[in-house]
Amino acid sequence: MKILVVGGAGYIGSHVAREFLDRGDSVTVYDNLSTGTRENLFPEEEFVLGDILDYPAILGAARGGGFDALIHLAAAKAAGESMLNPMKYSTQNLSGTVNILNAAVEAGIHKVVFSSSAATYGEPKYLPIDEKHPTDPENYYGFTKLEIERILAWYDRLKGMRYAALRYFNAAGYDTRGRITGLERNPANLLPVVMEVAAGMRPSIQVFGDDYDTKDGTGVRDYVHVNDLARGHVAALLWIAKNDQSLTVNLGSEEGISVKEMLESARRITGRPIKADFVARRPGDPARLVASSALARETLGWTAKDSDVDSLVRTTWDAYRSHIAHN
Repeated sequence: MKILVVGGAGYIGSHVAREFLDRGDSVTVYDNLSTGTRENLFPEEEFVLGDILDYPAILGAARGGGFDALIHLAAAKAAGESMLNPMKYSTQNLSGTVNILNAAVEAGIHKVVFSSSAATYGEPKYLPIDEKHPTDPENYYGFTKLEIERILAWYDRLKGMRYAALRYFNAAGYDTRGRITGLERNPANLLPVVMEVAAGMRPSIQVFGDDYDTKDGTGVRDYVHVNDLARGHVAALLWIAKNDQSLTVNLGSEEGISVKEMLESARRITGRPIKADFVARRPGDPARLVASSALARETLGWTAKDSDVDSLVRTTWDAYRSHIAHN
């Protein structure tokens, strides 16, 4: 297949592109490199430098490759920032996505895999969260992802665009074969922040709350290894191509890892002390967030294979060590 990966130089996008390349597919990456890096590009793929807000540019890229499918991973993704700067998220996520979909329609691309988010669910009403859980986002980022899903449903109905919307909580880890080492810029997620402390890039990490009703008092989240997510994108595309239907599905580990478990694994694997300062809970942070992946198992034959805590930590530390060694 010929695949256009929009946002393919980013953290998740580069792993998705690598997974398609490993299958022998032809991959073109379209990215503005605002958060992605050239370090995450591969010699066997085509690269188009462009912005999704530049409609003539994304249309030209979509028309120029005879693509069978488009993978959409280009988005602003910081939930906290989205509450302070909704204008950025409206422009980047909503207007940008409309440009992508319109370009796909004009270019005759009728299969799209969209990187959505479990932020579409909001506060959990029950656990594990499955696809029937109410969608009531608590931040503007989650709202934009849910709104894009609704737009995709209309493009399916009106233009025959088959899509897979993949909802997942926390992408983590790095390529298990060490082929991707471009680090995220200004990371806000737990594991890269822990790694920055281990690498001496910041003095300590703040842990928000150690008095939750969980196994060790710290918050528990569902982390999915980015290689597992990449396999999920491929499996989802193959499913919608085979069945000529659209699909909304969770990709989760179903396990849940606490902050303390992540810290303990990181200290053991890195051999570094990793200073952690325990502070008050953040308002609105639930004690536990875990997804059900039963539908992904049943429809896609997908399960998380590399999402145990040590694999997440080890592959991330390898990427940080490689980055430090070359800089």
